[in-house]
Amino acid sequence: MSSASPPVTGLRKRRIRPRWTAVGMASALSRHPMLAGIAGTVVAVLMASLSIGTLYQGRQGVLDHAHETSANLVAIIGNDLARNVEIYNLSLNAIVEGAQNPALMAISPALRRQILFDRAISAAYITGAYVLDAHGKVTAASKDGPLPAGSFADREYFHAQQRSPSPGLYFSHPFASRLRGTPTIGMSRRVNAPDGSFAGIALLAMNVAYFNSLLDKLNVGAEGSIFIVHQDGTIIARKPFHDDMAGQSVASSPTFARMVNAASGSYTATSPLDGVRRLYTFSHVPGTPFIAVVAPAEEDVLGSWRERSRIVGALTLLSGLSFIAVSWLLALSLRERASAQEELVRLAGTDALTGLPNRRAFDERMDDEWRRGRRAGTPLSVLFIDVDYFKAYNDAYGHALGDDALATVAHSIATAVRRPGDVPARYGGEEFVVLLPDTPLEGARHIAEAIRQRVQASAIPHRASALGTVTVSIGCATASPPGLGGAYGLLGAADQQLYKAKAAGRDCVRPQAHAAAAVSS
Repeated sequence: MSSASPPVTGLRKRRIRPRWTAVGMASALSRHPMLAGIAGTVVAVLMASLSIGTLYQGRQGVLDHAHETSANLVAIIGNDLARNVEIYNLSLNAIVEGAQNPALMAISPALRRQILFDRAISAAYITGAYVLDAHGKVTAASKDGPLPAGSFADREYFHAQQRSPSPGLYFSHPFASRLRGTPTIGMSRRVNAPDGSFAGIALLAMNVAYFNSLLDKLNVGAEGSIFIVHQDGTIIARKPFHDDMAGQSVASSPTFARMVNAASGSYTATSPLDGVRRLYTFSHVPGTPFIAVVAPAEEDVLGSWRERSRIVGALTLLSGLSFIAVSWLLALSLRERASAQEELVRLAGTDALTGLPNRRAFDERMDDEWRRGRRAGTPLSVLFIDVDYFKAYNDAYGHALGDDALATVAHSIATAVRRPGDVPARYGGEEFVVLLPDTPLEGARHIAEAIRQRVQASAIPHRASALGTVTVSIGCATASPPGLGGAYGLLGAADQQLYKAKAAGRDCVRPQAHAAAAVSS
């Protein structure tokens, strides 16, 4: 007896386990079929959420990398600009020292020029170096030849040094050089008399092309932008550059204050110049009033990420939907699956020949727009269009060319009806209709006439017509719901107007308006 007891215990355990096997779970799901669909949906949503979270992290990584790259480019621009400004400043200091030395200013002009401007004339993009007296007249220049005539006391770089005893190195705003006509920035330092009074300035004329050449070396994408801006908002140089941007100010931009009030930083905003959304990274250039800015377009930065995201998203969506579909197929009964398959097989809403909506689609929209017009109290117009002498056309040219003619007429109708809410459709045979929501009589008549003219302009030969080409007759009716007793009352009115158009000789439009009226019982 005792030896037989273990097998009995084992049998009891095996009787309990099947509830957790695949057979047991299938049995439970058969009693509660919705659990399979719900569980599959939850799993698919969790998978999609995980994918979305991963994609978002990837997006943030792309943006962080773009900001890092932009910061490196800003550093390159700033370092290059600061290094050259330092060279130019050394040249100016040498000119100031020489201009304040009476003995040097008393020697011959040729020797004085060689001593004063030895450093300045070798600096890149320096178009000229000058010493101006207290009245703004040139007393020494780096170039051979006669000194420039006239006074330059009206220039910004002169006023700044004249007004302040210690302005230091001053950068002017861009101006057109009177000597060369090129866009120029003046770098000036004050020259003092022995008693400390204003005795003039030392000036270096720097071609703005230097800034452009600095930016041309860098690339931040097709829609990206690199620019150098004065701290007061004046654009010094920009890539890409347009002539109308020279001297333009962005000081009024809501985001420019961020650049002025911080030594460096980054932000995302829409450009006030061209409306492109960009990722801005900026830094003030030491020793200058300039701010270097690198701004790749958000579309360029995220373009590859979006392409990958579309692929991953499509795969995630496809796998998720497939998983959900399988889950619900397991949960639904045969009748439900058959009903789902039957739902997939429905009538197409597009006419195969013309590409326009068919009568079924038109009828659905007609009912919807009629109800909407009734709620909003807006007019609704319908055009009923018929190809003139089309039976004779088929008899003369054959049905194949008749189909081509119908397709051409349909194209003329579709191109004349451009509003998103308007519905052109093939009603049957050679008949077309156009539904025009929220359109009064005059607007409907204008569209109908445009259709008639486009068909006429197609110049489809029709030897069986007295007019010589394929033409259309159009009936137009307009009503404010609930006028005419319903949507199809309006359609019938447009049909009546079509008969009047044909009676009037064809190739014409016959409109008729109907005001709102009570629906007769």
